[in-house]
This record gives sequence, structure tokens and C-alpha cells, in this order.
Amino acid sequence: MKLLVRVIEARNMPPMDPNGSSDPYVKLKLGHQRFKTKVVKKCLNPSWCEEFSFKVEDLKEQLVVSVFDEDKFFSDDFVGSVKIPVSSVFDAVGNSLGTVWYPLEPKKKSKIKDCGEILLTICFTQNNSQSDTQPQLENGTMSPARSSTSTSSRMSSPLRSEELAAPVKEEKSNKEKLSGLISQIFSRNNELLPPASNKTELPEVPETDESELPEDKTEDQSSSSSSSNFEQLMKKLEEKDDGGEMPVNLPGGIMLDQMYAISPRELNTFIFSSESNYLKQLAEVQGSTDLQVGLWKFDPETGSLKRTFTYVKAPSRLIKAIKAIEDQTYLKADGKRFSVLASVNTPEAPYASNYRVEVQTNISPGPELPSGDECSHLVVSWRMNFLHSTMMKGMIEGGARQGVKESFEQVARLLSEKLKLVDVKNVGSEKEQALASLQVERQSDWKLAVQYFANFTVVSTVLMGFYLLVHIFLSKPSTIQGLEFGGLDLPDSIGEVVVCGVLVLQGERVMHLISRFMQARGQKGGDHGIKATGDGWLLTVALVEGCNIPTVESNVLSDPYVVFTCNGKTRTSSIKFQKADPRWNEIFEFDAMDDPPSTLDVEVFDFDGPFDEAVSLGHTQINFVRSNITELGDVWVPLQGQLAQACQSKLHLRIFLNNTRGSNIIKEYLTKMEKEVGKKIKVRSPQTNSAFQKLFKLPPEEFLINDFTCHLKRKMPLQGRLFLSARIIGFHGDLFGHKTNFYFLWEDIEDVQVVPPTLSSMGSPVVVITLHPGRGLDAKHGAKTQDAEGRLKFHFQSFVSFSVAHRTIMALWRARALSPEQKAEIAEEESDDKNQQILEDESSSIKSDDDSENRSLQSEESGSFLGLEDVSMSVVYSSVLSVPSNFVMELFSGSELERRAMDRAHCVNYSTSPWEFEKTDVYQRQTYYKFDISVSRYGGEVTSSQQKSRLTDRNGWLVEEVTTLHGVPLGDYFTLHTKYQIEDIGSRSTGCKVVVHFGIAWLKSTKHKKKITKNIHANLQDRMTIMFSTIEKEYVSGKQ
Repeated sequence: MKLLVRVIEARNMPPMDPNGSSDPYVKLKLGHQRFKTKVVKKCLNPSWCEEFSFKVEDLKEQLVVSVFDEDKFFSDDFVGSVKIPVSSVFDAVGNSLGTVWYPLEPKKKSKIKDCGEILLTICFTQNNSQSDTQPQLENGTMSPARSSTSTSSRMSSPLRSEELAAPVKEEKSNKEKLSGLISQIFSRNNELLPPASNKTELPEVPETDESELPEDKTEDQSSSSSSSNFEQLMKKLEEKDDGGEMPVNLPGGIMLDQMYAISPRELNTFIFSSESNYLKQLAEVQGSTDLQVGLWKFDPETGSLKRTFTYVKAPSRLIKAIKAIEDQTYLKADGKRFSVLASVNTPEAPYASNYRVEVQTNISPGPELPSGDECSHLVVSWRMNFLHSTMMKGMIEGGARQGVKESFEQVARLLSEKLKLVDVKNVGSEKEQALASLQVERQSDWKLAVQYFANFTVVSTVLMGFYLLVHIFLSKPSTIQGLEFGGLDLPDSIGEVVVCGVLVLQGERVMHLISRFMQARGQKGGDHGIKATGDGWLLTVALVEGCNIPTVESNVLSDPYVVFTCNGKTRTSSIKFQKADPRWNEIFEFDAMDDPPSTLDVEVFDFDGPFDEAVSLGHTQINFVRSNITELGDVWVPLQGQLAQACQSKLHLRIFLNNTRGSNIIKEYLTKMEKEVGKKIKVRSPQTNSAFQKLFKLPPEEFLINDFTCHLKRKMPLQGRLFLSARIIGFHGDLFGHKTNFYFLWEDIEDVQVVPPTLSSMGSPVVVITLHPGRGLDAKHGAKTQDAEGRLKFHFQSFVSFSVAHRTIMALWRARALSPEQKAEIAEEESDDKNQQILEDESSSIKSDDDSENRSLQSEESGSFLGLEDVSMSVVYSSVLSVPSNFVMELFSGSELERRAMDRAHCVNYSTSPWEFEKTDVYQRQTYYKFDISVSRYGGEVTSSQQKSRLTDRNGWLVEEVTTLHGVPLGDYFTLHTKYQIEDIGSRSTGCKVVVHFGIAWLKSTKHKKKITKNIHANLQDRMTIMFSTIEKEYVSGKQ
């Protein structure tokens, strides 16, 4: 039994957008079935006229119809909903509620009480044919080429009394056969025809499913629209174009990306015109028959241009000949750019009711050819649109992808035979192509003057001045009286004084307007078109247009202009008079920079005269570290600020960042840093940089400079690794499976200080990094404190080589964030400590020279960062002790017994912090000790983090430990992971079983891995034996 719902229209909807309108659409839900209508732009009385079919399994369910307002950049706003019990439809006369207006109910706490009404037609049908049972998908966009085999989920319903093809049983075959079958279908008939979708204002083409099985096309041929030719329809469509952007490519991938030596309009006519032989030629290439092409017609409901055609796919070894129905809809047509969405419906294909393939064809102007002729850029993208979930999803998508690929290879060959290909290398880069279409709008000064001065103030002043001149002409000279004398004529009454004051004020306002206009015209975007100089990081910004720019005064539009700032350099756009949606089409280039830029600050101002302070209308920041530069090639950026957010203002930008010096710029940057740090900095391998980029999700141009083992001090010290690159400072820690990962920009840092060693810092100096107020909020979870003004403070300690780490941090910070005056001030403050640091470095060097093995290890290259992975653990100690587990846990209690056991294991100056509660039955603490000379000839210090928790059956304990070695050769190349499992044997025995696992987490590569592992294993095994033997002896002596 099927429930048919027709969503017709709504009325009296409340405005949800600041502009006083809404972009409504409807969602329908019955059980687990969900559908969605198209979006109607800027309308409070929208009309949809869409039908949906639900499968009813329980009469107790409710049909929920909800209306939403679409929002591009925020979550969609809920307008209202209506709930209709399915049982009420079943109990109604004729199993139909008819066509009824239903009031929309708001949310319980909503301030809006009157949400309007929606007109629905709801009824049951017993017709179970496939044509009636396939529901409509949410906003689908029609599938790719003619070789696509997607089946429409939305079909003609009994409400329209259309007869559709009989259902076909889905074949049950194994996965291999199905994959080949799907591929055969798609490779036989995939054409370059795009599908129906919504208006082009949307940033993405929504998934629509509006393809209805057409009736006999011979009836369409005789319709009244048959007299309209393709060119006339295109002109009408261009007149309706709202100037929006081209729809973005579909996420399934690009199947065809080629440039042709033909104008966009001619290419559009060649592919989509009803008079073109393209479809017939493609059908011959793909083996399709019975091609019947319908005429292009305007949809009276949506106003979009659509057509439908049918054909029969050629049979193959796996499938018989299948009839296909394809719908095409124009998404955009402005005379230069065209976008068409196509969808193919093949009801007889296996599993066709579960999916549909969608293809979008975009035609845009290419760069001008050397000969001066036009060329076109053709991009065809696709995606799979699954209407229902199915276990065969992966296999279907794989087969479809292969079929679509083969089909478009045929399309590419056909187009290459009919059209002349253009070599992209000869016509410019992607950047040049994207900027080629931007042309500055030329406006005459007289036209702007008329537009700017056509207001009440100027007109009234002119009329008053003209009236005054006529009065002077008609009046006779008055006699001198009062304090007047020859040449001075004073007002003779209060009325004359008032009139004179009004005239002076009006004149002053007009002069102010004239001054503003002349000053603004002098600022004609002087930075536009100025070419950058030098080699390095070259930043190019194209300011295309703005949308919903706010106004300072409610009755006057703003005069906006935009200021771009990057690395202390600014570029300013021209001023657009009285524009809420200005269009600039201006290009700005920043001179090449040695350092890769981190951010681009963008701020929109309202011009208010040459002497008044400009008012900020909104601002935003482009973060090159957090953004993929390829995604910034064409982007709408929302503006921040109270005014901008209230109006949902945004700017359309095209941003390109290029490195003109290649890999040499990295080497030159590291060479410059070496002079600041005083230490050789090695260029990291591509594998190392890739691991670093993946760890922090950084763009591919980011490169690692150095990394250091350290502790992050919060409530408890967290062992991890500090990473330094040209633009960021990041920290990664993985302690007992809990990962801590964050980074912030060097420009975010306000101050870097060094705190002398204390007991709480385990005898290590602490680097305290303070950020500017409001900066680095994404890294807040790693900060130790935050002051009242919003400054985050990060504490890093226990560096293996503190002096090198501190010098590197300071050098990178100075290079990125400080002015020359600040650099000189800090250098003067540190001059007193420089000699002491040199003496310390020399002392440590002399000490290392005393041992040849130490010297060979220290001279090894710095190694490459390997990334962080799970540690492989192995058993280093296992024994059954005649001691209860509670007594063995004294080794981890901070008691005197623990200190004696550690002293006997040659761990001197042993100290611990108290156990602190982490979560239920989980506690953490820190330990610190030094190696006795008998254990390590280098001495060295050890800091570790321990975590203890109950075993799952609560008959023992699990203690995990992560250890860092300081002051030993290659100590920063690894961390030691140890796991103690202490478990009671049973209720009849007082003994326990102790198993100790250990593993080494390698942070850098070294040729001494095996040697270090063997040495640590032997040392740890001896230490475990001594520790647990001490425990047994203490327990026995205590009993006696």
C-alpha cells in the first residue's frame, strides 16, 4: 500500500532572512523514509507542485511535513511543521483527505506564532507498479551521460493519472557479474547530458530527482512550443539569469576536462541544440537505437529550461537492450557560461530503483588564444546518487564508475573529431584562466555623478539656490539701516536669520558631498592591475563582487571599498557608490615574499569623506595554513562583525599563492634561519614533510624545520613532541591512547619568556609562550592558563636540548611576527646571556669528546621524523611472586619502600608527584630520577608519566608508563613505553602474577636502532628483577 503526497504550495510564511524574504523548501518524513522538495528562492508564498510516494507498513505512523528556510552558510531555519496520522487517511472516504490547507505549527519556544499554511493532497493507492512506487529523492541533480543507468526514484503518481512502464524484476546475480553488468550499461550509453536541478545561486548543485517518465514524445513534438527555436529560448534564459556563479563540479570526479577552439555559445549549441546532429552521432558511436529527442520547454513551475529524450541501449553479453529516459535541465545560461544537468532513468536495469547517476556539464570561456579567437573550457563531472540504502552500494558504484569512464572516453573522441582541441599549456595557467574573465566595469564620471547626487539634499539645495537668485533679481536694493554700511547687508528680521542659516547648512552639506565624490573618484583602485615584482611567494587576489554589504545609515546605501593586508603590505580597491551588491572585478598582486604568508586580512570600509574616519562594515581572515590553496581559487567568504553578520554579508574572491622559486626557496629560508639559530638545519625529506602535514592536516606547501621532545605543562605534564615550521608551532602528544594535537601561528604569539628551573618543572627551564588576546582559540585545550584579557599561555619544559630548542623558537618567532624595533630590543636583552650560553655549549662539547662512542653518536645526522604510530610491545619480565598484589602496588605508591627499591635498581634522586584522579578508577602521576654511573656512563635524567587503573575483573592493577631520557646520546630519538600487569592468582593463594611489557616508540630514524633496543632490554630486565626481588624480601621480612 502506497501513500501519495502532493506538496502544492504555501502561503503567508514569515520572513526568516534579514532581507524580509525566505528561501523555503519542504521535508517529508514517514518512518525511515525521507524526501525533500526543491528550494524556492526569495518567496513567502512558494509553489512546489511536487509528488512523493511512501511505502506504508504501519498505520500507526505519522506523516511529518516540515518547512525550512535554506541558509547557505549556517544551519537552515525551521519555519513550521504539520503532523498527519496515516490512519486518518486510511479511514477517510475513498482513502483520501483531498486537497486541504494545513496550518504550520511552530516550535514550542518559538517567538513566531503564525507560520503560515501549506496546501497538501494526501491519498492511498493500491497500484503497486514500479512506476508508482518509486519516491522522489531530495533535490537530486540528474545523472551523467547517456550511458548512465540510474533509475528515478520519483515517478508519475496516480494524482496525475499517468501510465508508466511495468516493473521489471531485479536479477539476483553474484557480485562479479553485477559489477560487470553495471559497467556494461554505463559504457554503452553515457552521454554528456546534465540533469535537472535548482537555481544556480546555490554553491553546490543539490541532488534532485525530478525526472518523470515522459509520455509519448510525439505529442510533445506537436505542442505549442515546437515553434520556438533553440536560439530564442537561449535569449529568454539569458534575460532571466540573475548573475550568480557557476555550479561547482559534482563530487564524483571529473570525467572530461578539455578546451576547444570554439566560442562557449557555439559549443553549447553544438551539444544541446535540437537541430544539432550531436546526439545522433553519439548514439551511433555507442550503439544506441530508437533515439527520440524532445523539444526544449520552459517549466511553468520553476522557470527552468528542460527537455526529455529516450533511446534504447544496445544489448551486451550480460544485459539485453534497455530503454533509457534522460532529462536535461539548464542550471545557468548568461551568454558566456552554460551549465546543464542530465539524468538517465533505466527502469529495467538491475537495482535501478536504488540509485541514479548524475552528470553536470559546465561550459565557460577559456583564455584568449594567441590568434585572438575565442575558446571554450568544457568540464564534465559526475556523482552517484543513491536513493535507497543497499548492501551492493560499493559494487554498484565501482561498476558505474568504470562504465562512466569508458563512456566519456567515447564522448571525448567524438568531440575531438568534430572540434579543434586547444593545448592548455599554450594558453596559460589555471590562475590566468580564472582571472581572464574578470573585466573592470567602466562607468563614466557623469553617470556616477548623476547617480550619486540625485538625492533630496542636493535637489532641494539647487531649488533653494535658484529661488534665491530669482528673488535677488526681482528685488530692489534696500536702504542702509541699523549697523549696516556700504557692502554689508545684514538680516533685518528673525525670519531672515533662519533662512540664512538654512541656506548655509544646505550649502555645507552639498560641499561635503562634492568633496566626498571627488576624493572617492581619485581613489579608483590604484592598486588594481599593478604587477608584482621579485621572486618568492607571489600572492594574487581577485576581488569579484560583494553581496548584502551592510549600511551604516538605514536610509542611505554604503560606499564600500575593500582593503587587503598580508605580511604588513596593503592593497586597496576602488570605491563603489551607493551599492549593496557591488561588483569590482579587480585584481591585486602582492610583491614576492621570502616567507610564506600565513594569513590574508580582508576588511570592508564605508567611505565617508577625505577627513572622516572610515567605518568598518565587516572583516574576515583567510588562513592559508588551515585552507587548501586550490579551494581558494573561487570562494565566497562570509564577513565577520556585528553589521556584516546581521546582513549575512560576503565577498567573492579568487586567491592564488604561487612559489616562483620552487624548492630553492625552502633551502634559502633554512639558510637564513641557520644564521639566527647558530646550528645547521637539514632539509627534511618529502616523506618526513608528508607525515608532518598529515599529523596537523596542513597544506602541501608547509615544510618542517625542526622538532623537539618535551613536556607540555598543564595540570599534569604531558610528554610529546614540539614541531616547528615556517608558519606554525605545533604540539603532539599520545599518552596512554589519549592524543593531544594542536598548533597556532607564529603571528599569534605576543611574547616568549624563559622561567628558571624549579622543582615542579623537574629541574628544567620552562618556555612560556603567550598569545595575543583572542588568538589561537583552536589550541585552547593545550594552554595552561588564560588571563582576564583572553591571552592563552603555553608552558613547554624538559627539552632534551633546551638551548637549541629555545634559539630555534626565538629565531622563527622574530622572523615571522616581530618588527625590526622589537627584534633589536630582544637582541639587546639577550646579549648578557649569550656568553654564558656559549660557555655551556663548549663545556658540553668537551664532555662529549671524552668518549669516542658518544662522539660518533652525537655526530650522526639529525634523523627524520617518522610520524607517530602504535608501539609494538614485547614481554621483558614475567614471574609469579609469593606476595599479594596490594603489597606489590607499594612500588607505585610513593612510599619509602618504592624509593628503596628504585635505589637498589640504581635510580638515584628518585621523586614522584602524588597520584591525581583522571577519571573513574584511573589515576596519573609523574616520576623523576637520575641514572647511576653503573647503569649509564653518560649519567642522564629520566622523566616519566604513569597511569594506573583496575583490571576489568578488578582482581589486579594495570600500570602504564611512558619514559623520556635526557642527557644521553640520541635520547630525543625515542620514548620508552612500559606496561606492568599485576594480577592476583586466586582466593586460596596470597601470591600474584607480574608481567611487564616494553616497547620503543621511535621518533626519528637512526642506524643504531638494534643496538639501542638491545641495550634497553637488558638494562630494563635487570632493573625489573632487582625491583621485584626487593619487594619479595621486604614482604618476607615484614611477616617475620
